[in-house]
Amino acid sequence: MNVTTQEIDSVTVVRIEGNLDTNTSPEAQEHFDGLLEKGASKILVDCEKVDYVSSAGLRVLLATVKRLTAAGGSLRISGLNETVQEVFEISGFSTILAVFATEAEALKGF
Repeated sequence: MNVTTQEIDSVTVVRIEGNLDTNTSPEAQEHFDGLLEKGASKILVDCEKVDYVSSAGLRVLLATVKRLTAAGGSLRISGLNETVQEVFEISGFSTILAVFATEAEALKGF
């Protein structure tokens, strides 16, 4: 897994490449925790290059959105491929999280 971060206006865009699973979720959690500690309040997770998400990866996203929401912030997801979209739908995460087709759509009105 590779994670990069970019600031676009007041939004922290996190781009994840590879798998978000049991092996990589601790690293992803550390990354998100670091962003929250630095005061990030608007986070967009671009999943365009995510190949697979397991329940451990979903827990990372859920924990992050809970902390952000409690602090008055928000999290959006973009770029789910068919496989990852299916995981989001089966798990109910597509209704829990704000999911957008593209990064540009997710950035609008953030």
